[in-house]
Amino acid sequence: MNQEDDEVRTMQAEALRLETARAEGEGASAPLGEASGVDVPVLEALGRGDKREALRLCVREHGEAVGRLCMALLGSQADAQDVLQETLLDAYRGLEGFRAQGTVRGWLCGIARRKCARELERGQRRRAKLRAVEPVEAGPSAEQLLGRRRQAERAREALAGLRPSEREALVLRFGTGLSFREVGQACGIEEAAARKRVSRALCALRSELGEEG
Repeated sequence: MNQEDDEVRTMQAEALRLETARAEGEGASAPLGEASGVDVPVLEALGRGDKREALRLCVREHGEAVGRLCMALLGSQADAQDVLQETLLDAYRGLEGFRAQGTVRGWLCGIARRKCARELERGQRRRAKLRAVEPVEAGPSAEQLLGRRRQAERAREALAGLRPSEREALVLRFGTGLSFREVGQACGIEEAAARKRVSRALCALRSELGEEG
């Protein structure tokens, strides 16, 4: 089982396990206009006009989370690394325009989400061709490996079967750990709409995978 399979299955399990977090009051965060603790040094660096330091702090505090988002949406380590680098370049260019109307993490994830969507459009056919010519596993464990591969494919197909907007919201919430407010910020929607998208995505995922409530 490779890292791609692990990422998909981990996000699937976490999303289903945390469905009960939809209860009222769960997952709430500070108002978007209030900077979180990790954002304060970034804003201070921007106030001094030190964009390099601000970006360094963004990478230190949020780079891993943004990387997980790219991996979960793209399913390819190489593509995820490329999009992460593009996201950081765009963030560097746009840091002066950041006005703390949301969190830095939500802002970065919003950039990454849009770039992932464009990468999926460009690379869908290419990845399909690569999977079509992938060699079949041989040897005593071939049957076991095939079963694992089918299970991972089923999870990927379930995620791919979601509406793009709902899949993105699900990944942002459970794959990256954003609050519902931050999901809304990254997607350009209200918090209530973000909650509804995640709820619909969870219901559809459970139905597709045959999970009981």
